[in-house]
Amino acid sequence: MPLIQISVVEGALTDQQKSQLISKVTESVLAVYGEGLRPHTWVIVNDVKSGQWGLGGQGLTTEAVKALMAAPVAG
Repeated sequence: MPLIQISVVEGALTDQQKSQLISKVTESVLAVYGEGLRPHTWVIVNDVKSGQWGLGGQGLTTEAVKALMAAPVAG
C-alpha cells in the first residue's frame, strides 16, 4: 500500500491546488503500481509553518514560495 507524504509551506497552495496535487500524484503512482491499488494509495499533504522550512540556511516563507511559483521558468 503506497503512502506518499508531501510537505508544503503553509498557505502557499490553496485547498484546490492541494486536491490537484493529491490527484496527480495518485495517478503517477498508479501508472507504476497498477489501478488495483487505487483504493489503497494514500497521499498526505503536510503543511509546514511559514519560516520553519529551511533552505540554504534560511527559513522559507509563504511569500517566498508564492514568488517562486509566479516566477517565469528559465529556458
